[in-house]
Amino acid sequence: MTFLSKYIKKYWKSFCIAVFFLTIEAVSDLMQPTIMAKIIDEGVANKDIHYVLKMGGLMLLITACGAIAASTRSVVASIVSQSFGTELRSDLFKKIQTLSFKNIDKFDRASLVTRLTNDVTQVQVFVNGLMRIFVKAPLLALGGLIMAMRLNLQLSVVLAVVVPIVALLIIFNLRLGFPRFSRVQKALDRVNSVMREYLSGVRVVKAFNRFDAEVGKFSIVNNDYKNQSISANRLMATFSPLIMLTVNLGIVVVLWIGGYGVNSGSIQVGHIIAFINYMTQILFSLMMISMVFNMFVRARSSAGRIDEVFLQEDSFSSDDNQNVTFIERGRIDFEKVSFTYEQATGEPILKNINLTILPGETVGIIGSTGSGKSSLVGLIPRFYETVSGTIKVNGIDSKRVSPKTLREKIAMVPQKNILFTGTIEENIRWGKEDASDAEVVTAATIAGAHDFIMESPEGYQTRIGQGGVNFSGGQKQRISIARALVKKPEILILDDSTSAVDVATEVKIKEGLKTYAKGLTCLLIAQRITSIIDADKIVVLDRGELVGVGTHQELLKDCRIYQEIYQSQVGKEVEQ
Repeated sequence: MTFLSKYIKKYWKSFCIAVFFLTIEAVSDLMQPTIMAKIIDEGVANKDIHYVLKMGGLMLLITACGAIAASTRSVVASIVSQSFGTELRSDLFKKIQTLSFKNIDKFDRASLVTRLTNDVTQVQVFVNGLMRIFVKAPLLALGGLIMAMRLNLQLSVVLAVVVPIVALLIIFNLRLGFPRFSRVQKALDRVNSVMREYLSGVRVVKAFNRFDAEVGKFSIVNNDYKNQSISANRLMATFSPLIMLTVNLGIVVVLWIGGYGVNSGSIQVGHIIAFINYMTQILFSLMMISMVFNMFVRARSSAGRIDEVFLQEDSFSSDDNQNVTFIERGRIDFEKVSFTYEQATGEPILKNINLTILPGETVGIIGSTGSGKSSLVGLIPRFYETVSGTIKVNGIDSKRVSPKTLREKIAMVPQKNILFTGTIEENIRWGKEDASDAEVVTAATIAGAHDFIMESPEGYQTRIGQGGVNFSGGQKQRISIARALVKKPEILILDDSTSAVDVATEVKIKEGLKTYAKGLTCLLIAQRITSIIDADKIVVLDRGELVGVGTHQELLKDCRIYQEIYQSQVGKEVEQ
């Protein structure tokens, strides 16, 4: 996987240290059966107690060395795997942060959560296992084969049959297991997706008393996850007993051949005991190797899913020129702009938009649902790229400016208000980290939030629950507006951000904006015509097309779509 090269370069030395101590541990385990054979064949057979004690002491020394090496290896392995997992998770989170909306839209949100948590854990567990048993198992298996062949070449014929059979079983295990565990991870994605959807819409579920329906929906994906897991684990469970059976049959054959050898005097008893010990070591090694491949199958599947995120290239093309000199402050030009979402089918969302917004203008944007209002303003901070045409911000083509530099000039209150866990003050300071207390209070006052904040028991230090559950929709909107205002941007975009407040509060917010945001270019998206009636310029969209630009009076005379909106909301016939 391409993303692993970075971590290999960083952690290979620590990994090698762990493998070094693991090798000492494995060598210690391999030496003991041979010493045991010598004790039986030479010490016990000759009734030489001195030899038995000497070799017994050597075994204890080797065992102590192996134990010290094992403890050191465990400590190093834990440090390396935890550090690797933490860094990988952090890098993956940073990568997701840098992706454009176009890139993020390729993934289900629940899938990104699974990749960031479960998939990273699977890879971390595999890396930890590499430094514990995954390297030790092949060492014991290979070392056991070599020691057994040195001990008795005649009995080693059994290994020449057993080992290839076990190798074939492991290969089949790997080939059949990978696609199954890929399906398990995808099934887990669906479980997370349904759970995430339920938690985000729990109020609607309870309001419509749809608990049973949600339980049924969750049961379907949960059972699918269960079935996929059973299918994968059943396959894994089949191979382990087959491997154990194969090796145990080999041990039976060794005992049978050894029995004849002892009777004929060609094989010593100690050699048979040592050989069986080596066979047992090889058995457990092969079982561990089988487990290694089981873990490898899961880790490979997870690593592939993580790699999909890292391989996403930023869809934005820009010179990333941080020192670009803007020609004007707060000017926006749309020149023959067309746009559609990558996953969308049918007609473009926006078609051939030509529009100029001058510095300091307050521009209202209105249109029916789905007319492209939010899509239009979303192109200004480069949430998405245009399909064709050019958007100039402050006189410079936005594609020549990095999104970070561009967004420093812009503050936006999105249609869906999001508040973060923390205090009200911390949420407002999201707009400007170093904002003074006075600036925070001023912004909140203009947004119409100061009064209800002060009525809270802890004022600006009041904790906000996840998603702002302890505040009404209107209160969340006003805090979001304050967060944008405290930034003091050159361009302010309010995407239907006063829809949940009453008309009187909306009037106060607009009056405050006129003073606070003097010289600021302000874009107001609204459903209510009264929200934008006094704007310097009103833009009317219909099915992605620009059908009218002008003041309220001009549009009442010349724009049919605007006339229809006015009549439907105000209820008066428009004078022609």
